[in-house]
Amino acid sequence: MRKKVLALCVGLIAFTAKGQNHQLEKLWEANEKLAVPESVLYDGVKEVLYVSLIDGGGAEKDGKGGIALLNTDGSIRNATWISGLNAPKGLALHKGLLYIADIDVVIVVDVVSGNVIDEIGIKEAVFLNDVTVDNEGVVYVSDTRENKIYKIDEGNYSLYMDNVNNANGLKWLNGSLYTLAGKELWRIDSQKKVTIVAKGFEQAGDGIEPVGNGDFLVTCWPGLIYYVKADGVIEKLQDVQGEMNTADLGFNARERILYIPTFNSNSVIAYKLK
Repeated sequence: MRKKVLALCVGLIAFTAKGQNHQLEKLWEANEKLAVPESVLYDGVKEVLYVSLIDGGGAEKDGKGGIALLNTDGSIRNATWISGLNAPKGLALHKGLLYIADIDVVIVVDVVSGNVIDEIGIKEAVFLNDVTVDNEGVVYVSDTRENKIYKIDEGNYSLYMDNVNNANGLKWLNGSLYTLAGKELWRIDSQKKVTIVAKGFEQAGDGIEPVGNGDFLVTCWPGLIYYVKADGVIEKLQDVQGEMNTADLGFNARERILYIPTFNSNSVIAYKLK
């Protein structure tokens, strides 16, 4: 069955859903030395992909997790760039610092030296999942199991918002915090007013990336990729539920390339957005 799915992914993936305007074309698949990849982040300055590797239980403090570096053609640059983490998930980059959500700690790495320079513990946290940074360097991190979003400002954390159902994917954009809350995409403004941008995903959302024109890409962990238009209309780009996972994606907006971590399938797949 696995071979059949991979064969179907080769070349242009077309779907016939009503109103379908976008498609995915598979470019490559990296499947070596990637143990349970959860998140991919594209760095357009260094032209590298950061990949969080859980390599164990998703909430286990086992020290098996880490961050790998991939070249943008899918080849391994450094499989063990950062090691000794627990179950690292979401990633965010701001002014040369990489922020990593790791169960109940946000790890901060200097991307030039590759050294961990800070570890910010959130004692109430249970399952930190995704992370984003605003223009001023303020960090936001979701706790999916507690339905909360925390804020970290100058190393000090506070509760930013609670009752965010299944809070997961986060992205700071144009003065607002975009959040995947269960099967909805929210926009939270500076006054914490919530607007539902889109709803109707089949599963709870996982990763979110802006396309650059007001639209978004959204993944759902069980195997779904969506294109979300600015007006809230959603298009299903891929459905591989039961065959592989589609976790927290990365996106190169300039070249319109998605990078999908497949979690239990231990690979990262690159697609061209058509």
